[in-house]
Amino acid sequence: MTPTETNNAARIRVDQKLIAEMIAPGSRVLDVGCGDGVLLDLLVHERQVDGRGIELSQEGVNGCVSRGLAVVQGDAQTDLHNYPNDAFDYVILSQTLPAIFDVKGVLDEMLRIGRCAVVSFPNFGHWRVRADLLLQGRSPTSESLPYAWYESPNIRFFTLTDFADLLAEQGLTIERVVTIDGNGKTRTRSKIGYWTNLLTEQAVFVISRK
Repeated sequence: MTPTETNNAARIRVDQKLIAEMIAPGSRVLDVGCGDGVLLDLLVHERQVDGRGIELSQEGVNGCVSRGLAVVQGDAQTDLHNYPNDAFDYVILSQTLPAIFDVKGVLDEMLRIGRCAVVSFPNFGHWRVRADLLLQGRSPTSESLPYAWYESPNIRFFTLTDFADLLAEQGLTIERVVTIDGNGKTRTRSKIGYWTNLLTEQAVFVISRK
């Protein structure tokens, strides 16, 4: 493994590894809010997907292009309508949902242009988040929530249960849920209850239309 490959492997998050394992080889994939392309690069080279990306920041787009990835600059909240129906097998939104203003609209667009949507996010219902607020009276920070409150891109602070309730409200089907605890241990869930919400630090949902 080259130094560049070693550095890339070290930067891959647990949720990104899970997402890559969920994507069928050879699939058509759109990575929304793809950052500098770490996940998309993994999918293209290890899962041999036909991968595309959309990223808001010019810095992120430049990083993707330097990797040889097919990425355009755009905003998930305004530009997904440019893609035709069923253009992709999977549309990915990795750790970006808390920064989205029109959550319902983006989910609808993802499932219009893709057969399945894969969404990962930090869980604000995790016990450490609750403890920080209760005991310290401060906005929590952690590996999955690294920003101070005054510089965080997050505008939506929601829990695992909140997201599952939203999907039910929109009539969307949960195909699979994998949770990640504070130690990085993963577990596939058949349902989301009180303890799942309390002990989950991050989650990955695969969802589809009914």
